[in-house]
This record gives sequence, C-alpha cells and structure tokens, in this order.
Amino acid sequence: MARVAVVTGGTRGIGAAISKALKAAGYRVAANYGGNDEAAQKFKAETGIAVYKWDVSSYEACAEGLKKVEAEIGPVEVLVNNAGITRDAMFHRMKPEQWTAVINTNLNSLFNMCRPVIDGMRERNFGRIVNISSINGQKGQMGQANYSAAKAGELGFTKALAQENARKGITVNAICPGYINTEMVQAVPAEVLEKTILPQIPVGRLGEPEDIARCVVFLAADEAGFITGATLTANGGQYLA
Repeated sequence: MARVAVVTGGTRGIGAAISKALKAAGYRVAANYGGNDEAAQKFKAETGIAVYKWDVSSYEACAEGLKKVEAEIGPVEVLVNNAGITRDAMFHRMKPEQWTAVINTNLNSLFNMCRPVIDGMRERNFGRIVNISSINGQKGQMGQANYSAAKAGELGFTKALAQENARKGITVNAICPGYINTEMVQAVPAEVLEKTILPQIPVGRLGEPEDIARCVVFLAADEAGFITGATLTANGGQYLA
C-alpha cells in the first residue's frame, strides 16, 4: 500500500506543489486547508487529491481532522507542516493579536499536528515529518519579529523531535525556503523585486514552489532514513547557514 501523506496548507502555493509532487511520487495525499473553500475545491477537481478543512492553530481541530484522514485514507506516515501566515509590522507597532496569530498558526501548529500522529509512527517504527520553516527563521527579518520567531522555533522543534524519535525510524527535518514565486511574492512591486530582491539571490531568480516540493519528496522517501534533525536551505544562495 502507498504511504499516506498529510500536507498542511496543502492546496495553494508551496503547499499545493508539495501535495502534487507527493502524489506523483506515489503517496496517498490529504491536503489540509484553513479557509479558502473555492481554491480548495478547484485544487481537488484539478488534482484528484482529497482536501480537509481545519484550523491548524487548534489542537482539537487537528486531532479531529487527522482522525478523519486516518479513517478515510489510512495511518499518517508522512506529515508536512507547511501552513503559515504573516502579520507583518515593526515590533514597536505590533499588536498582541498580530504576535499571537502568527505564533499559534506557524509554531504551535507543529505540536497540534505532530502530537496526534507521533504515537502511531512510533508503533509502526516509521515516520517522516518535514517542517517548512523560512530563510527569515535563520537570519531574521525587519518587520517580522513574530514570523521570524515562529520560524526559528520550528528549527529548534525539529532538532529536538528528531533526537527523541530517531531510534523509532522517524525522521524530522526542516526546509528553509528563500523567496519563492508565490502569490505573496508576486504582490511585491516589480521595481522592488528587480532592484532589491533579485540582486540578493546569487542564482539570479526566484525559487519556484516545485523547487521546495522536490526537497520534500526527497526527505519523505524511505531511502532518506539516515537524514534527521537537518535543515535544508533552498534559497538560491541568498543566505548560507
């Protein structure tokens, strides 16, 4: 039987590319999403990938959603924590709700998603957890104290969980994308993109969602069992960690 993979934020942007790449690699994929029903249904119709709606910032919603996935598709063996939001502001202007929303969705979601599946992975002596962090979790970013803190926290979580579960055949790794050609980056003014962002990227282009998806497929494979606790940077050479 094909392994079951869950991708949070899996119907748009990088998450959609990951979901499609995992399906192409032979996985049975469940794509989670948080709010855009129209986009999710369009994604489902185009790809044939099952979609499930729940809020990753809620432990109860994650536990219930994952239970439904396992009942309908099978035990979760691959988990990709990709869902994330931004609420950018300079810290001296940042409101508590902007901080809390980003920490809850981007960082607390890792506990909410991993905790319901980790026991099953340990019992089966197999699991692949891939956390999508960010270049800004490695180097920080002005106006993103909340986002940078959450994404840096993902890296610490990855290393700790990897050590705890290595002997159970479970690998836990992180990927730190740089600037990726998604809706969010496409919204940046062309002049800013050309004069400020692209000159920082040695390869001379934005990354594509598929660049990140290929990294996930590699780390999710059975053959990647000797790689755990690692951070894979995919940023075109913009930041060398």
